[in-house]
Amino acid sequence: MKLKPAFYSLITALTILVFSSCSVSNEARSMKKNINGNWILETATVEGITGVSKTRVFNEADLTCFIGSEWNFISNNSMGSYTIVDNNKNCTPVKRFIRWSIYEPKDAAKEFQFKRLDDNKNAMDNGDGYRLTVIEHGDNSLKLRSEITFNGTAGAIIYKFVKK
Repeated sequence: MKLKPAFYSLITALTILVFSSCSVSNEARSMKKNINGNWILETATVEGITGVSKTRVFNEADLTCFIGSEWNFISNNSMGSYTIVDNNKNCTPVKRFIRWSIYEPKDAAKEFQFKRLDDNKNAMDNGDGYRLTVIEHGDNSLKLRSEITFNGTAGAIIYKFVKK
Protein backbone atom coordinates (compact mmCIF):
# COMPACT_ATOMS: atom_id res chain seq x y z
CA MET A 1 0.00 0.00 0.00
CA LYS A 2 1.48 3.34 -1.03
CA LEU A 3 0.73 6.41 1.06
CA LYS A 4 0.05 9.69 -0.69
CA PRO A 5 2.05 12.88 -0.08
CA ALA A 6 -1.09 14.57 1.33
CA PHE A 7 -1.13 12.00 4.13
CA TYR A 8 2.48 12.86 5.08
CA SER A 9 1.63 16.57 5.03
CA LEU A 10 -1.29 15.95 7.37
CA ILE A 11 0.85 13.93 9.79
CA THR A 12 3.56 16.64 9.75
CA ALA A 13 1.00 19.41 10.39
CA LEU A 14 -0.57 17.48 13.28
CA THR A 15 2.84 16.82 14.83
CA ILE A 16 3.76 20.51 14.67
CA LEU A 17 0.39 21.46 16.16
CA VAL A 18 0.78 19.05 19.08
CA PHE A 19 4.31 20.19 19.94
CA SER A 20 3.58 23.89 19.55
CA SER A 21 0.45 23.73 21.73
CA CYS A 22 2.46 22.18 24.55
CA SER A 23 5.37 24.56 24.32
CA VAL A 24 6.12 27.19 26.92
CA SER A 25 7.29 30.66 25.98
CA ASN A 26 10.83 31.80 26.72
CA GLU A 27 9.40 34.34 29.17
CA ALA A 28 7.52 31.64 31.13
CA ARG A 29 10.58 29.38 31.07
CA SER A 30 12.71 32.25 32.43
CA MET A 31 10.08 33.02 35.07
CA LYS A 32 10.01 29.38 36.15
CA LYS A 33 13.80 29.33 36.44
CA ASN A 34 13.65 32.55 38.49
CA ILE A 35 11.09 31.04 40.87
CA ASN A 36 13.23 27.95 41.40
CA GLY A 37 14.49 27.69 44.99
CA ASN A 38 13.40 28.29 48.58
CA TRP A 39 11.00 31.08 49.55
CA ILE A 40 9.24 32.43 52.64
CA LEU A 41 5.70 33.80 52.45
CA GLU A 42 6.43 37.13 54.12
CA THR A 43 2.95 38.69 53.96
CA ALA A 44 -0.55 37.78 52.84
CA THR A 45 -2.95 40.72 52.76
CA VAL A 46 -6.59 41.03 51.78
CA GLU A 47 -7.43 43.91 49.43
CA GLY A 48 -10.83 45.33 48.56
CA ILE A 49 -12.72 43.68 51.42
CA THR A 50 -12.91 44.89 55.00
CA GLY A 51 -13.83 42.79 57.99
CA VAL A 52 -12.29 39.53 56.79
CA SER A 53 -10.86 38.12 59.98
CA LYS A 54 -10.42 34.49 58.98
CA THR A 55 -10.33 32.81 55.62
CA ARG A 56 -9.19 29.31 54.70
CA VAL A 57 -6.85 29.19 51.71
CA PHE A 58 -5.65 26.40 49.44
CA ASN A 59 -8.06 24.03 51.18
CA GLU A 60 -5.41 23.73 53.90
CA ALA A 61 -5.42 26.32 56.69
CA ASP A 62 -6.30 29.84 57.73
CA LEU A 63 -4.54 32.59 55.78
CA THR A 64 -2.62 33.72 58.88
CA CYS A 65 -1.12 30.22 59.22
CA PHE A 66 0.55 30.62 55.84
CA ILE A 67 2.41 33.79 56.84
CA GLY A 68 5.98 32.64 57.51
CA SER A 69 5.44 29.36 55.65
CA GLU A 70 8.37 27.98 53.68
CA TRP A 71 7.93 27.14 49.99
CA ASN A 72 10.27 25.14 47.80
CA PHE A 73 10.03 25.17 44.00
CA ILE A 74 12.05 22.81 41.81
CA SER A 75 11.83 24.01 38.21
CA ASN A 76 13.37 21.04 36.42
CA ASN A 77 10.62 18.62 37.51
CA SER A 78 7.84 21.10 38.46
CA MET A 79 7.65 19.71 41.98
CA GLY A 80 7.84 21.51 45.28
CA SER A 81 6.35 21.83 48.72
CA TYR A 82 5.17 24.22 51.35
CA THR A 83 5.59 23.87 55.10
CA ILE A 84 3.42 25.52 57.70
CA VAL A 85 5.06 25.77 61.11
CA ASP A 86 2.99 26.79 64.11
CA ASN A 87 4.61 29.97 65.40
CA ASN A 88 2.12 30.45 68.27
CA LYS A 89 -0.75 31.07 65.83
CA ASN A 90 -2.63 27.91 66.78
CA CYS A 91 -1.96 26.35 63.37
CA THR A 92 -1.47 22.70 62.63
CA PRO A 93 2.05 22.13 61.27
CA VAL A 94 2.04 20.48 57.84
CA LYS A 95 4.35 19.79 54.93
CA ARG A 96 2.46 19.50 51.64
CA PHE A 97 3.94 18.46 48.30
CA ILE A 98 2.85 20.36 45.19
CA ARG A 99 3.19 20.20 41.42
CA TRP A 100 3.51 23.68 39.90
CA SER A 101 3.89 25.50 36.60
CA ILE A 102 3.39 28.82 34.86
CA TYR A 103 0.14 29.16 32.92
CA GLU A 104 0.02 31.56 29.99
CA PRO A 105 -3.55 32.68 29.25
CA LYS A 106 -3.96 34.48 25.95
CA ASP A 107 -3.85 38.29 26.30
CA ALA A 108 -3.55 38.18 30.10
CA ALA A 109 -0.90 38.14 32.82
CA LYS A 110 0.94 34.91 33.49
CA GLU A 111 -0.36 32.77 36.32
CA PHE A 112 1.37 30.60 38.86
CA GLN A 113 -0.60 27.37 39.20
CA PHE A 114 -0.23 24.43 41.53
CA LYS A 115 -1.94 21.29 42.74
CA ARG A 116 -1.66 19.89 46.24
CA LEU A 117 -0.28 16.33 46.41
CA ASP A 118 -0.62 13.68 49.08
CA ASP A 119 2.36 11.82 50.56
CA ASN A 120 2.30 9.43 47.57
CA LYS A 121 2.47 12.43 45.18
CA ASN A 122 -1.09 11.91 43.95
CA ALA A 123 -3.26 14.96 43.24
CA MET A 124 -5.63 15.96 46.03
CA ASP A 125 -8.82 18.05 45.86
CA ASN A 126 -10.30 15.91 43.05
CA GLY A 127 -7.45 17.03 40.81
CA ASP A 128 -8.40 20.71 41.16
CA GLY A 129 -5.64 23.21 41.67
CA TYR A 130 -5.04 26.89 42.27
CA ARG A 131 -4.08 29.75 39.94
CA LEU A 132 -2.64 33.02 41.15
CA THR A 133 -1.81 35.95 38.90
CA VAL A 134 1.88 36.85 38.86
CA ILE A 135 2.00 40.55 39.78
CA GLU A 136 5.75 40.82 40.11
CA HIS A 137 8.73 38.51 40.08
CA GLY A 138 12.43 39.01 40.46
CA ASP A 139 15.51 37.30 41.78
CA ASN A 140 14.51 37.82 45.42
CA SER A 141 10.80 38.63 45.43
CA LEU A 142 7.59 37.17 44.11
CA LYS A 143 4.12 38.67 44.41
CA LEU A 144 0.98 36.69 43.53
CA ARG A 145 -2.69 37.72 43.49
CA SER A 146 -5.68 35.48 44.12
CA GLU A 147 -9.18 36.78 43.40
CA ILE A 148 -11.72 36.09 46.16
CA THR A 149 -15.33 36.90 46.98
CA PHE A 150 -16.52 37.44 50.55
CA ASN A 151 -20.20 38.09 51.33
CA GLY A 152 -20.79 39.05 47.71
CA THR A 153 -17.89 41.52 47.60
CA ALA A 154 -14.97 40.97 45.22
CA GLY A 155 -11.45 41.34 46.52
CA ALA A 156 -8.05 39.73 46.39
CA ILE A 157 -5.37 38.17 48.52
CA ILE A 158 -1.86 39.40 47.76
CA TYR A 159 0.90 36.93 48.63
CA LYS A 160 4.41 38.40 48.94
CA PHE A 161 7.30 35.93 48.95
CA VAL A 162 10.98 36.62 49.62
CA LYS A 163 13.81 34.34 48.57
CA LYS A 164 15.37 32.46 51.45
